Order: sequence, then C-alpha cells, then structure tokens
Amino acid sequence: MLFNSDEFIFLFLPIMFIGYFYLTSKKLILGSKIWLVAGSLFFYSWWNIIYLPLFLFSIFVNFFIGQKINLKIAESRGGKIYLITGIVFNILLLAFYKYTDFLIENYNGIFGSDVPLQNIILPLGISFFTFTQIAYLVDSYKGYVKETKLINYLLFVTYFPHLLADPILHHSEMMPQFDYIKNYVKNYKNIAIGLFLFSIGLFKKVVIADTFSTWANAGFDTAITLNFFEAWATSLSYTFQLYFDFSGYTDMAIGISLFFNIKLPINFNSPYQALDIQDFWRRWHITLSRFLRDYIYIPLGGNRLSKLRTYSNLFAVFLIGGIWHGASWMFVIWGAMHGFAIVIHRIWNELGFKLNKYLAWFITFNFINITWIFFRAKDLASAEKVLSGMFGFGGIALPQFLALKLAFLTKYGVTFGTWLGKD
Repeated sequence: MLFNSDEFIFLFLPIMFIGYFYLTSKKLILGSKIWLVAGSLFFYSWWNIIYLPLFLFSIFVNFFIGQKINLKIAESRGGKIYLITGIVFNILLLAFYKYTDFLIENYNGIFGSDVPLQNIILPLGISFFTFTQIAYLVDSYKGYVKETKLINYLLFVTYFPHLLADPILHHSEMMPQFDYIKNYVKNYKNIAIGLFLFSIGLFKKVVIADTFSTWANAGFDTAITLNFFEAWATSLSYTFQLYFDFSGYTDMAIGISLFFNIKLPINFNSPYQALDIQDFWRRWHITLSRFLRDYIYIPLGGNRLSKLRTYSNLFAVFLIGGIWHGASWMFVIWGAMHGFAIVIHRIWNELGFKLNKYLAWFITFNFINITWIFFRAKDLASAEKVLSGMFGFGGIALPQFLALKLAFLTKYGVTFGTWLGKD
C-alpha cells in the first residue's frame, strides 16, 4: 500500500485516525498503541503477508536482546556480547535476504560454477527497520534508552508513516511523544500542517517525480544510444526524479505522522544547493547520514586517529552506504565515488584551498548528477551509454519539430530526428 494510493488516502488513513483518537478520547492509551501497531502490521502485510512473520521475528529478537543489554547495564556488567550478537543477527538477516543472489552471481562469475540463484524476494523495508533496530541496540548499550514494554517497542519499529521509506528513527526522539498527554487530543493545527505537507509531498511524487521518470526511463531503459542532449536530459531527469520521489515520500510521512501529533525528523534540506560533497550529505537523507556518522564512522575511530585512518574511515562509511542501498556493483561504484569525493574534500580543506561559491555549486551538482547515473543504471553498459552521450560521443541531435527554426545549426554538426524515441 503506497501513500499515494486510493486505498491508503481514502480508507486506511481515515480509519486509523478516527480509531486512534476515539481510543485516546476514552483514555484507552494502551488500546490506542495497540491500534497503531495492528494497523501498521496490516499496512506492512498489504504488500506481501508472507514476510510478516519475519518482520515480527526480527522485532521480538531485537527486543529480547535489548532487554538483556539493559539488564547487564543495570548490573554494571556491560552487555557487549549481547550488543555484538544483536548487530550480527541484524546484519546476517539483511545480508541473507538482500545479498544472497548477488553473492551467488559473483561466485559463479569468478569460478565459472553454476550455483542456482535463490530468487529471494526482498522483504519490504528491511534495510530501514534493520538500521533502526541496530541504532536502538547501540543506544541501549550506551545507556541512552531503556525500553521495558513490548508494545512500545513494537510501535517504535512498526509505526507505519516511516515504515516504507524512512526516516531512520531513534527511540529517544520518538517514544516520549507517544506518552506526552497533550498528544492524545486532536490538534487541528497539526492536522492542517500535516495535510499541507502531505499534499506537497503527493504533488512532488505524482506530478513532478513521475513526470521526470518518463524521461529517465526512456533514456536508461529504452534508448539504445543517446546523443548529447538526450543524455543530459536523461541524467538530469533521474537526478530530479530521485529527489522529488524520495523527498515527496518523506514529506508525506511527516505530514501523516502530524495527524497523530507525532513529529518525524526532517530528512532533506535543499541538497542540490550544496556547495561541496560534505554539505550535500548534511542535506540529503539526513537521518541516514546521521546513522552512518554515529554508528559506523565514529565507532571506526572517526577523525580521532591518524589522517590516513580518517580517510579510510570516511571511504569505508560511504562504501557501506552504497552497499546498503542495493545488491549491485552499481551501488558499490556509487558509494566508492562518494567515498573518494569526501576524502578529496577533506584533503582540499586541510590544505586551505577555497573555491568561488558558484563554481563550487556547479562542480558539486554535476558530480552528484553523474554519480546518480551509476545509482540508476542496471549495469556498466547502461551507465556508459548515458555518460558517453553526455560527453558528446553520441553526437548532437534535436527533435524534428525544431528543424525549420534551427536549421542553421546543421553546419555545426547538429542533426534533427527522433529524440528519446519521439519525433
């Protein structure tokens, strides 16, 4: 069930809203939480109920391990072994469902074997709820959170506005809101703001992102070759499709959550205005950047060790971020490119170099635009098709309907004909 689907907008969301505030009005707070959990599990099961037991298994195991960690902390006996066990459990679960076929394909390619693919269907939201629960375990180990009620933990993980596509949540920023007494009453200001944000997000997704996707799909998936303008139209279309799709979905999630007086963290802050790669990652997918910083970069040593170690930590974080996005060498390449870029940026700053802000923006935006090609392309050949066109190796052509008005361009090598499969 998608946020922009009719069944969500006209059935699921109104029913959840009415039922929740009916229960809170009767002071049935536990019942209202159970209502949200039940509705969220129904929302998750709508896509494929076969993975509901896996989802619940992951939640129960992490809650049990979190309880053990809290017990050991209370006894001043650490609990590190439980933390390690929990992290390994989550990573193995994610790796099995997301990377098994990827590993088999590469094994077959390297050794010439014929191990059959398992054709495992990726469970909905597994990347997001895995990171959310790892963050919970680490925060429990550090003594930041202590959750003793299973229903609260279930609500924290399953809460449907964030379940499909972020933001990645922290227990400490979410659960106190569900126990704040003023949040049990309908807040018409929050409802109005939520409706506005949901509408903005819906417009971003349905009108802008889906329109750009038509051009991006034509260039990446349909066209055999791309000329200069086609290639740039393809890459820029995907760059803006991705932003408006992801940002729109996050806006819808924040808006929906405000209906229930719950504030989700901001996830985007005009990322394409960034003046360098570090600035971009402070603006793009903010909760993922926060997770990578707090739960991978800092534990690896951050910038507390040698410069070489700092550079390797930075590169490793973005490589892991690339792999987390999907089981493909394209994501590995994308992550590595950002890793190299962030290291170069760090060295550049350490040397005291500066760029004009307009030039800095131009370089940053075009780097992002080019790296998104690898994020979108299904293989290297597809990426090469777009890149070669962008750098002029596919020639320069314009749509046929411009031929009469721009005929003088033919002497400069410009041709006229079909453009992304259309005249």
